[in-house]
Amino acid sequence: MIVTNVLLGVLPVVFVVGTSVLLGRVSAAVAAGTASAEWSAMATAFLAASAAFSVQQALAPVQNALGELVARRIDGRIFDRLIAAALRGPGIGPLEDQRLLSHLSEAGSELEQGVHSPGRACAGLLHLITRSVQLAGYVAVIGLAFSWWAGLGLLVAVMAFRYGLRRGLRAYAEVFPRLAAERRESRYLRGLAMDATAAKEIRVFGLMKWLLARYRKVYLGWIMPVWRERRRLLLWPYLRYTVFGLLVTMAVLASVAAAGARGATLTSLALVCQAVLNGLRLGEFYPEADMQTLLGMNAFRAARDFEQGVAEHLAAEPAAPRGQLAEAPVPRGEIRFDGVSFRYPGRERPVFDDLRLRLPAGKCTAIVGLNGAGKTTLVKLLTRLYEPDTGMITVDGADVRSFAVDAWRARVAVVFQDFNRYEVSAADNIGFGAAPHAGDREEIRVAAKDAGVLDVLEALPQGLDTPLVRHVTGGTDLSGGQWQRVALARALFRLRHGGGILVLDEPTASLDVRAEARFFDEFIRLTSGATTILISHRFSTVRHADHIVVLADGRVGEAGSHEELLRDGGRYADLFRLQAARFTEHRASEAPAGARSGGGQVIP
Repeated sequence: MIVTNVLLGVLPVVFVVGTSVLLGRVSAAVAAGTASAEWSAMATAFLAASAAFSVQQALAPVQNALGELVARRIDGRIFDRLIAAALRGPGIGPLEDQRLLSHLSEAGSELEQGVHSPGRACAGLLHLITRSVQLAGYVAVIGLAFSWWAGLGLLVAVMAFRYGLRRGLRAYAEVFPRLAAERRESRYLRGLAMDATAAKEIRVFGLMKWLLARYRKVYLGWIMPVWRERRRLLLWPYLRYTVFGLLVTMAVLASVAAAGARGATLTSLALVCQAVLNGLRLGEFYPEADMQTLLGMNAFRAARDFEQGVAEHLAAEPAAPRGQLAEAPVPRGEIRFDGVSFRYPGRERPVFDDLRLRLPAGKCTAIVGLNGAGKTTLVKLLTRLYEPDTGMITVDGADVRSFAVDAWRARVAVVFQDFNRYEVSAADNIGFGAAPHAGDREEIRVAAKDAGVLDVLEALPQGLDTPLVRHVTGGTDLSGGQWQRVALARALFRLRHGGGILVLDEPTASLDVRAEARFFDEFIRLTSGATTILISHRFSTVRHADHIVVLADGRVGEAGSHEELLRDGGRYADLFRLQAARFTEHRASEAPAGARSGGGQVIP
């Protein structure tokens, strides 16, 4: 890349010299004839100029290709670093830190678009070699052929243009971060107008005119200040630099004209005039380098800040023994949270404060509580996505931190509320539950059958090999309930390949009470004998669990069977009766008139 740019800097200067010599020798060559030395000298100058021009034209696409290669390689390296940082460490704390997520989003967006990326900045910096070599060549030509003062004048004029332009562009680039919120809303509205999912509601509710008007208002709201700043920062200052550059240029050309009047050769006059005019063009905007070198490193800084933030997160984690035991046991007696306290980084209020919880092995334990009680956090601690600040989690008396993280997680299968919908085949979506066994097609079929989704998947165009994504050729999508069953099949597949613990973390929150109850009943039936944990904020759907735990204020508020908790008459009983009453009222409102008794009660 460097060699190519140096050559592309030298060749235009060679072309200027060759054409100037050619012009100066035409008259003598014509007078002397084609067999003369003068004609040979003119032909040599012509060939030199032609060769310089031809090689320049041939190298231009090579320069572009090499620039693209440099940019992609550098961006690829930074992408690798960004991915490595995102996957670094066993926990997910950095990926839930809003400050770090903003760095990750900025870096990822610029690297994906590749317009003002670090790779483009580096390629642009190398492209500046061409411009710099050209300018140095033209100054040297003027100095050697005419006057070093004239060459210095050209250099000053070009650098004045460049200084004014770069200074204005730098200030102009600082305008955009100040309008980040408006630009973000503009991008959102533009994306909404072109989103296939949103298209239905936009048309049904007649939002087209509103959307266009809103987009226009928001867009002009940020672009007009940008226009004003562009005029202030670029137009008027650049006019002043232009006047200065023109005065210097006029002085140089005037001195050239005076030299011509005193008898300077045509070659020297052509040489100086071409060098001056071509040199002045180097004071303009460089589309291959200017914005790239000004903005391109923003993504690198964001990536670096993300890497440093991840490292700081990991360094600030509670000191804990990092287990090396390659095998973790399947729970035989119990899983226990012993005096566990935990607070998310940057928050004052702890989620858990001296939590003491027992989860009997081989049984179904339901964890219930109001929103914000810490149910999902409990799962994150159990799967070691976070470590407790104090206390420990034990399996049959052994601290889970004595096991290697991967070994412990191999025993746990989780269906999260926001479970992943992988854009791969149906078989892979299930097989990802135990990736080393993803080729076990028969077990995948068994898991899908147990989850009640095998018939649906086999009816797809390519059966279990159908990609579960619409934008792939031959692919399709599933309904929300069908996706839930695929996620359950994935967890069951893990359970059948070494997993001993199965967690269901509110994946049915969008279902109504009766559908969720059926789902939980089926889940309990499928996982009989395994250590299962059901997470729910609905008290009425977990009554068939062997053991129910109510979380409140960072601790266990109540624990026992459904019947025991009702007899105790505590918070569980109150909330269960409250939710049951609402469910009864809902059923009564849906029942046909003939199914009601005179007192308005629903007839069983």
